[in-house]
Amino acid sequence: MKFNMGCGLNKLHDYVNVDRYSECVPDLQIDLEQFPWPINSSEADEVVFNHCLEHLGQTPDIFLGVMKELYRISKPNARIFVNVPHPRHEHFIGDPTHVRVINPLVLNLFSKKNNLIWKQNNIANTPLALYLDVDFELLETIQVLDPYYQDMFDKKELSIADLNRIALDRNNVIQEYRMILKVIK
Repeated sequence: MKFNMGCGLNKLHDYVNVDRYSECVPDLQIDLEQFPWPINSSEADEVVFNHCLEHLGQTPDIFLGVMKELYRISKPNARIFVNVPHPRHEHFIGDPTHVRVINPLVLNLFSKKNNLIWKQNNIANTPLALYLDVDFELLETIQVLDPYYQDMFDKKELSIADLNRIALDRNNVIQEYRMILKVIK
C-alpha cells in the first residue's frame, strides 16, 4: 500500500491520501502528531511526504514519535520520499507553520549503520536509530536550486563548487531537498 502523508489538496492517484483536515477530503483523516496512527504495522510499501514533514513535530518527542510510527507502518525495504524546503530558503522561512528543519543530516540520525560508526569513532551525533529502534537508510539526496541559481548553473556561469560555496554563505540558493529513504527491517 502507498500513502501520501499530509496530502492537503495535492492528492496522488493509487495512494491513500492522508491529512488531518476534512476540508482536504482525504481518503484517511489522521492527525499525524497523534499516536498510534490507525494504520497496520508493516503495511506501507511506499510513503510520500511532499512538503509535509517540516510541518510535524514542533517538540522533539512528537517528531520522534512521527519517525517511530513511520517505521512501524513500513514494510521491509519500503521507500520513503521526502520533499522539503531548504531551511535557508524563503519557502521555509516565510511559512509560520514550518516547525522543523528536515535535511540529510537530520535523516541520517535515524540510520543504525551511521549510529554504530559514530559510536565506534566517539562522534557526538545523537544515535536516534539506536534509541528508537528504527532504521532508515538515506539512498538519495537531490538539492533543487532556486531558479535564479539554476539559470546561472545552466549557462555555465557557476560550477558545482561555486554553488556549494555560495550555499554556505547565502540564503535562497537551494530551494528544496528531495530525499529517498529505505526502511531497514
